[in-house]
Amino acid sequence: MNRKIKLIWDFRGPEALEIAKHHCIHLKEFSEKENLTYHEISTHEISELYCIAFITVNETEMLTFRDALKPHRGEVAL
Repeated sequence: MNRKIKLIWDFRGPEALEIAKHHCIHLKEFSEKENLTYHEISTHEISELYCIAFITVNETEMLTFRDALKPHRGEVAL
């Protein structure tokens, strides 16, 4: 079974949500340019001053995304 991995970028400050949304645009552009598949690209607002952007990929492709995009952290997606 191929697990899904969520690669995460953290953004803090009053513009965190807007920056996270903008980061998602770049994640989509990268995936299309490199012809890589993903399950989801989105944001999550933790608080007014803390948001994340994330991409969920298959574990088999995680190293390609991780090495090129340098996420802050990753976790197994449920």
